[in-house]
Amino acid sequence: MRSVAAWLVAGMALAQGAAPLEDVRIRILSTMLSDSAGVGEWGFAAVVEAGGRRILFDTGARPETVWKNTQEMKVDLSGITDVILSHNHGDHTGGLITLRRELGKVNAKALTRAHVGKGAFYPRPGPNGAERNHLLNVREEYLKLGGSFVEYDGAKEIFPGAWLTGPVERVHPERNWSGGGLLVRPGGEKVEDNLPEDMSLVLDTVKGLVVVSGCGHAGIINTLEQARRVVRKAPVHAAIGGWHLFAASDEHLGWTGGKMKEMGVENFVGAHCTGIEAVYELRRHIGLKRRNCVVGGVGASFGLKEGILAGVLAR
Repeated sequence: MRSVAAWLVAGMALAQGAAPLEDVRIRILSTMLSDSAGVGEWGFAAVVEAGGRRILFDTGARPETVWKNTQEMKVDLSGITDVILSHNHGDHTGGLITLRRELGKVNAKALTRAHVGKGAFYPRPGPNGAERNHLLNVREEYLKLGGSFVEYDGAKEIFPGAWLTGPVERVHPERNWSGGGLLVRPGGEKVEDNLPEDMSLVLDTVKGLVVVSGCGHAGIINTLEQARRVVRKAPVHAAIGGWHLFAASDEHLGWTGGKMKEMGVENFVGAHCTGIEAVYELRRHIGLKRRNCVVGGVGASFGLKEGILAGVLAR
């Protein structure tokens, strides 16, 4: 595993005081709702273009889904060297090996750096002792394929205008994860697995912050507040991805929507585990219009200039 310092020396230095990004585009490659192209699954992945760079955010669940969807949708990922893994769950890391292997046939450096938050490699023993941490199960194979991991214990600017939140501070008691699992901390202590490594991508743009999340297990409000705390206290122009609100109560969704309204959220694409009903409830509480708040489907995109381009089913 490479340290953050080693990775920075390799070529993507921190750029303090970078000018806000003027052009951003995010396209969903894996989620449950499928439209005119690609197939759906319980998972998430998106390709992000910002400031002349491209990066992959999560890799979907099944080994072949994102690979096949990119072929059908004619999205070329072979020039991308870096992938952000929001947390250890298999529905976000399941396509990593296939994508590295297939894209590596075109470009030897494709997806050779995987960015993870501290805690991503903590063991997660199941009731029968079997390891449930998908990243631990695939780590050696990824390393054999020429990949390396960069682990973060705090927020970092990974290229001008693009930040990783690092593990998110749990200020509010949002329990946006499914309970019951355990993790083993260094030293052997077993505690509830609240996905301590959960992190998101924050893009600092001329219109405000654009935040991309895999599941938002740390809580959407905790995540958005950390984005504003570590990048700048700007309005949240867009929040995109999975936010694990499908089981949230009406009361919790009301509180969440109120907080999002306070932070100036202007666009919301709720994909993966956000929940269909939750998206509609948040739309109402935030006061957004249909064109600015949609259920995210495979192929849906958000652009700083064009806004949300949803598929036919989600419009």
